[in-house]
Amino acid sequence: MRIYNSLTRRKEEFVPLEAGKVKLYACGITVSGEAHVGHAFQALVYDVFRKFLEKKGYEVTYVRNYTDVDDKIIAKSHETGIPADVYAEQMIEKTNAVMARAHIDEPTVWIRATEHIGDIISFIEELIRGGHAYEGGNGDVYFDVDSYPAYGQLSGRSKEDMLDGVRVENDERKKNAYDFALWKAAKAGEISWDSPWGKGRPGWHIECSAMNRCAFGDRIDIHGGGRDLIFPHHENEIAQSEACTGKKFANYWIHNGLIKVNGQKMSKSLGNVLLLSDVLDEYSDEALKFALLSSNYRGDLNITDNLFAGAEAHLVRFYTLIDRAETAFPAETGKEKAVDEAFDAAMEDDFNTALALADLFGYFKEVSKLLDAEDSRARRITNQIKETYGLLGLFRRDAKVYLATYAKGEDVPEDVKAVAEARWAARLARDWAKSDELRERLKEMGYAVKDAKDGYTLSKLS
Repeated sequence: MRIYNSLTRRKEEFVPLEAGKVKLYACGITVSGEAHVGHAFQALVYDVFRKFLEKKGYEVTYVRNYTDVDDKIIAKSHETGIPADVYAEQMIEKTNAVMARAHIDEPTVWIRATEHIGDIISFIEELIRGGHAYEGGNGDVYFDVDSYPAYGQLSGRSKEDMLDGVRVENDERKKNAYDFALWKAAKAGEISWDSPWGKGRPGWHIECSAMNRCAFGDRIDIHGGGRDLIFPHHENEIAQSEACTGKKFANYWIHNGLIKVNGQKMSKSLGNVLLLSDVLDEYSDEALKFALLSSNYRGDLNITDNLFAGAEAHLVRFYTLIDRAETAFPAETGKEKAVDEAFDAAMEDDFNTALALADLFGYFKEVSKLLDAEDSRARRITNQIKETYGLLGLFRRDAKVYLATYAKGEDVPEDVKAVAEARWAARLARDWAKSDELRERLKEMGYAVKDAKDGYTLSKLS
């Protein structure tokens, strides 16, 4: 199995630190607001990776954190008048609830920054003793970047580059502008804890280093997170952890892409944040997963107006064929292992869910032909699809229940649907002449078809 390692910038054969076991840590959510689609994307990606590693026979310990104290949470506390710890707890409860709605499974271990303040303080003390950190004189403690010569290995940035693109709090108490805070002295009205340097709270970066060490010890196999965390967060984690222990921190660094909405970065400032709860109010959790996993996890995912609707439409067609196969051959329990083998081959190449999902269109095209031929192999293929693709969170429902809940457009006649499906198959095969011919036939039948990247919609001509 090969994994793309952000540290070496190439795909590498996966070899665990301990045979048969995997230590996987993924940076989770900073709970400064409700969970959005980007949070779901990241959580889903690492849940799928964990499950596939388990399918390969590994014993996986998957640790995921909540950042429940930082500048953003404190700002929300001031804005709402709710104490920071109470606000964070409320957001964690909301996030857990909506992730449960999405049927994204829990990690092996949840870990929170505020539950490990003592460990964080001990970690900082070790860095000070080792000459890698220093007190700023006002209760702050900073990491001395110059004490770690390999700094910049993950992001490829020079020290000069570090001053660009990230807010640097520089003052006379820091040796260098690019040194970063490990411990921040408490300001009036802020949440704080006692420490050898006075009341304060941890910096963001030290939290994950300390929590990793508490969960796993000095070394881990895989560290994951969003690509936006490469610098400075993950760069700083490497520096802190390796400076403290003298050992390589993580063997593989995996980063998922970011979410865009109609080509623009999803952000509060642009007003285009898609809350996970809003998506699940309109679409099934399986449509969410199908859409999010249909692109390479390392690339940015562009959410268009039709993305989730198109994913749901595909699933309705697939579930319809599953229902037909189960109805036609109720006693058939056999399975087509070739489906599972192809899935494993795709996933073994850097967790290629996009290829695995693309294969479904060919499988279901074959199922349709077999059903028309009254061949029970149709049921064997759908049996295997349900078992194999359950790892991605798909096809877990009873087909009839799913169709009763999510199938739309029942007023479209079956003969019209059949022509529309044939046209879509022609487009997938790049048979443009056939596609155009069937579009004209739909017009003659009184329907217009509108294509999108992820599917099509039918509308009745007036």
